[in-house]
Amino acid sequence: MATQTAAERRAEAKRKYNAYVAECPTRQLLDAISDKWVSLIFTALADGPLRYGELSRTIAGVTQKMLTQTLRRLQRDGLLTRTVTADVPVQVEYRLTALGASLLPVMRALQDWAESHMDEVLVARRGHRTGGSAEHVVDVAA
Repeated sequence: MATQTAAERRAEAKRKYNAYVAECPTRQLLDAISDKWVSLIFTALADGPLRYGELSRTIAGVTQKMLTQTLRRLQRDGLLTRTVTADVPVQVEYRLTALGASLLPVMRALQDWAESHMDEVLVARRGHRTGGSAEHVVDVAA
C-alpha cells in the first residue's frame, strides 16, 4: 500500500467523517467538547495539572457529579490523563494530554470571544425581550 501525504490523509478523513450526518462520531465529539464544563476544565488545566479539589474550587457552580462525569468523559476520549499518587492521603491529578492541549487554543478563543462580546450579547437579549430585533433584511436580488 502506498504511503499517503498529510493532505491525502486529511482529504480521506474529510470524506470519512461528516458532522452533518447524525450518526457520525465527529458529531458526538463536537457535542462532548461543546459542553460548558469542558471549556472551563480545559482553561483551568491550561497552566498545568490540578487536583480534583482544585478544579472544583476553580470552576464555580460545577457539581461533584458533573465534574466527575466530565473528567471521565475527557479521559475516555484521550483529552486528559488522571494520575493517582499512592501517597497518604491518595492524591488524584488531572492533566491535558498532547491531544487535549491541541484543542486548548480553540477553547481559549471561544472563552475570549464570549468574554469580549458579552456586552453586545446582553444588549441583543434585552432588545429581544422588549420586542426589538437584531434581524437584518438583505435584498439579495440587487
